[in-house]
Amino acid sequence: MTIQVLHKFELNDDNIARILALYKQLNSIIVPRPLHQVLQEDNHVIFMVCKNDKEEIVGIALMATYKVVSGFRGLVEDVVVDEAYRGQGIGRKLMENLLEEAKRKGVDEILLFTGHHRTAAINLYKSLGFTIRESGVYNLNFRK
Repeated sequence: MTIQVLHKFELNDDNIARILALYKQLNSIIVPRPLHQVLQEDNHVIFMVCKNDKEEIVGIALMATYKVVSGFRGLVEDVVVDEAYRGQGIGRKLMENLLEEAKRKGVDEILLFTGHHRTAAINLYKSLGFTIRESGVYNLNFRK
């Protein structure tokens, strides 16, 4: 298994198909954005992938980074490991590499949101040092 940052020039039909299949395991309702848009240079997303020995993508973890008056932030999104590869520590490795990349870029604080039912994910995030933030999260959805 190898963990690496995915770049736009590495997008090919196989990688796109693997990533879309992974995303469907995470959320089968939302229609994903085209990956070339996600990986646009001006989008400021770190796209970490795990590849198996056949060079197939079996896990992903993304972090959007942005600068505001209060600091340089990261927002973790779309962390998923293929069902056939779960329980092997891939999610931890993806997150550790994502956090290292964020440190390297100078990110001050990292936020993430997860469903209360995602017990394994919550345990992973806590073990990496994340704590629950006492604040209200509000959502305004522009999707149709």
